[in-house]
Amino acid sequence: MFTPKIPPPDTAPTPGTSLVQPLTGITHTPACTCHTTAPAPATAPAAPIARPAVQLTPGSLLVAAAGGTAMVLIIGTVLVSMLLATAITAASVAICAVVLRSLLTHTNNR
Repeated sequence: MFTPKIPPPDTAPTPGTSLVQPLTGITHTPACTCHTTAPAPATAPAAPIARPAVQLTPGSLLVAAAGGTAMVLIIGTVLVSMLLATAITAASVAICAVVLRSLLTHTNNR
């Protein structure tokens, strides 16, 4: 994990070449023009892109309503089943507690 990764041989530079270009006296234009004395001309703001309005056809509206109804029914079924599982578990734990209490308190009567 902490060892350096060696690039594959097809992208690795050959041992005789250098990644740094030699100085040949060629001047490059600066990437930043903030040091120039003439101000840059102001550009007009771009017009907002007109997006087409969403149009619902009766068929797509029906599909959306059916999908929403199906989603509500599925989520409701899952939540009710989880609540039912919790209620059954609580009831069984309560019954076990009553039986254990009965067994432990009536041991002197036998």
